[in-house]
Amino acid sequence: MELLRSHLSRVRIPEPTSRVYKEECCISFDTPRSEGGLFVDMNTFLAFGKEFVGWNFEKTGNPVYLHIKETQVPSSEDRPSKKPTRLAVGVDGGFENNEPVYEQSYHLVILPDFLILPFPSVELPEKVRLAVDAVISSVGAEKKEQVAAWTADTKFISKHAMDLKQLDNGVIIPPSGWKCEKCDKTDNLWLNLTDGSILCGRKNWDGTGGNNHAVNHYTETKYPLAVKLGTITDDLNAADVYSYDEDASVSDPLLAEHLQHLGIDFTSLKKTEMTTAERELDINTNFDWNRIQESGEDIEPLCGPGYTGLVNLGNSCYLAATMQVVLSTRGFYSRYYADQSLKVAFDKAPADPTVDLNTQLSKLAHGLLSGKYSLPAGQNADDGKTSDTTKQQGISPRMFKSVIAANHPEFSTMRQQDALEFFLHLIDQVETINMGNHQSDPSRSFKFAIEERLQCPSGKVAYNRRYDYILSLNIPLEKAINKNEWEKFKILKAEKDASGEKLAPDEIVRPRVPLMDCLDYFVAPEEVHDFYSSELNARTTAIKKAGLTSFPDYLVLHMRKFVLEEGWVPKKLDVYIDAPDSIDISHMRSKGLQPGEELLPDDASVEDDGVTADEAIVSQLSSMGFPYLHCQKAAVNTSNAGVEDAMNWLLSHMNDPDIDEPISKAQGSIQNADPSKVNTLMQFGFDEEIARNALLASGGDIERATEWIFNPDSGVSNMQTSSSSNRNQVDAPLSDGTGKYRLLGFVSHIGTSTHCGHYVAHIYKNGKWSIFNDDKVGVSKNPPIDMGYLYFYERIDS
Repeated sequence: MELLRSHLSRVRIPEPTSRVYKEECCISFDTPRSEGGLFVDMNTFLAFGKEFVGWNFEKTGNPVYLHIKETQVPSSEDRPSKKPTRLAVGVDGGFENNEPVYEQSYHLVILPDFLILPFPSVELPEKVRLAVDAVISSVGAEKKEQVAAWTADTKFISKHAMDLKQLDNGVIIPPSGWKCEKCDKTDNLWLNLTDGSILCGRKNWDGTGGNNHAVNHYTETKYPLAVKLGTITDDLNAADVYSYDEDASVSDPLLAEHLQHLGIDFTSLKKTEMTTAERELDINTNFDWNRIQESGEDIEPLCGPGYTGLVNLGNSCYLAATMQVVLSTRGFYSRYYADQSLKVAFDKAPADPTVDLNTQLSKLAHGLLSGKYSLPAGQNADDGKTSDTTKQQGISPRMFKSVIAANHPEFSTMRQQDALEFFLHLIDQVETINMGNHQSDPSRSFKFAIEERLQCPSGKVAYNRRYDYILSLNIPLEKAINKNEWEKFKILKAEKDASGEKLAPDEIVRPRVPLMDCLDYFVAPEEVHDFYSSELNARTTAIKKAGLTSFPDYLVLHMRKFVLEEGWVPKKLDVYIDAPDSIDISHMRSKGLQPGEELLPDDASVEDDGVTADEAIVSQLSSMGFPYLHCQKAAVNTSNAGVEDAMNWLLSHMNDPDIDEPISKAQGSIQNADPSKVNTLMQFGFDEEIARNALLASGGDIERATEWIFNPDSGVSNMQTSSSSNRNQVDAPLSDGTGKYRLLGFVSHIGTSTHCGHYVAHIYKNGKWSIFNDDKVGVSKNPPIDMGYLYFYERIDS
């Protein structure tokens, strides 16, 4: 006790706002259930596994730790599983987590000799007792940063509900026998609460659903609220009410009155239809829903180094699938696993390693690649004891997600996200933390240059160059190798739709397009109308051709399966891509200005030193199908404020007479710095000119601008002549080699939008394909290569 009393100055009592970590080691995936338990630093409240707590003592000198150990309590009975009725985990009606029960034990440990003191004990100093009690009773920081329930977004009360206008038109709704007023549909019917119209719902991307008559009725009448027939019972809270104006499922507190106006006795109605949330639930609980998960296959579980699964935190499959493939590339494998031990990462980390991206990337890499947490089925990954589990438990990427998503409006939520957007965000963050150290920056293994050649009728040319990490490809359906069968299928589908019949699964035909045709389409010449030629001093039609000036170590191909139809309505292309195991893109190399070519005057080209467009914004817009030049202009003219602002500008200026004119230097001038952001930096005490230059160097990002001010060597030295974003700063040679690649892995997606559904990764390693479906890892017998959304190709250098 005297030794403990001598260290009382190093013991703190946590405040209510203190972040207390007690569920997972901050530099490994050890937990209180691990063999050595968990040690909580009673000064910083950071947690460490037994193997790592000594590192913290060496670094901080903090000697007093609370040791937490959890031991499983034997279960005496098998609990039958109940079918969930809510899209939630561990709540009434939700998925049963069926987690075993654990009992906790606590001790105080004093380092470096690991002297153990019992807790609770009346002999302990009062300060220590208060501190330990506060740690034990506190909500762990891990849980504070995680939404415990996996549930759909909470319905909000519609703004139209309380004063909804209902027509006195005498409409009385019968208790059954409903049919769409515009077609013969008898299911997926929606009752408009204003005029009593019964109309069918929206048509899904795959042709199922309704015929859009309900939403078309709203467009014509602006009557906002509708309830789905078949979901109305005496439990009105479960009824599916939709607001077309607010474009969301909503709550209507006055639904009983609104139904009574239409003659509906809701107490006598029975449930016959799924609600929107239940359909989402059905998708998530039915593992036979798509080929991408290889449902029905007897998948052989895999374990060991490189075969560790990632626990789904709730709609985090986009992160899991992307990180599994990225950490299989040489650059990331070396940077965060082979060449950087956890000890080195921890020693480099700031006082709180949980907020350091370098540390958390190393933690994730070691967790996934070491095999420490990927033990054979039937063996507990924490304590080495056997259990009756049929698969590995996987590791939870909570801390990594918290860091990589910090201050990001979308990735910091529990909603599903686009794997492409996450990949670009990850690359951007990794590039930032490795700024000025290109040799150790693994993001550069994905980086390449795209060159566009514009030739006007005068014969003179202009060259534009931009840098990217993904090659976004349109899918030319006219190149389908089964075009005849597909055309016959479309006729059959139209006939069955007209008669109200449903297609049998074996009748469905999807177009199958070779990947090489998508690549050829990218480099094919295309006409640019209304191109202003400074040589001719007139608008004319130019010919544009694109190519790559360098071939990166890893080529990421993004298939544009989501396109915009007339009226800016998004549609998913139901298409297969014939992606070969190896490709040769040597013909796609662009060699720049050739002998005998003459350049157009400078003001006719989009020059690197005049473009301030944030490439992340441009890439996301261009992936929606917008012309790349238009996307650049949208980003520039909104000062890189974000995708939403750029999209709004783009939709408002699509018909501008100069929308196709190249961006001039003036558009990238110093005047484009956002005045509000300039003022923000000036409030920090920075000179106005320095603030402007820093914002232009950072693409309008205040945090990066501040970093540039304090470390100008990491940015561009002459800010007056170069104002492109960090993503476009290339001050070291790009990786280059042959145009031959082999398929390393792919991320596939199922769902009507990239922001819903499910993502799964398949990776080719050790001579076989493996499937990574969240925490489920196994041998892939039939990898759905033709269903890829993102393809990762590795360059072959002979």
